[in-house]
Amino acid sequence: MRKIADCRDFPSETNCTLAISGEEEEVVRAASEHAVSMHGHKSSPELSEQIRSALKDEMPQHA
Repeated sequence: MRKIADCRDFPSETNCTLAISGEEEEVVRAASEHAVSMHGHKSSPELSEQIRSALKDEMPQHA
């Protein structure tokens, strides 16, 4: 099942609305890079684990 990380779940000064979905490792990597480059977080294993723990299952889209 695909996972989703949604910036709206984390209050920020920029009111970021980015959502990233995909396989778990892809999402953790992309969301970590986004958190560092856009929100000023420091890259660390702790950041990756915080993101991983906040991932949600992506709801399938129905046509």
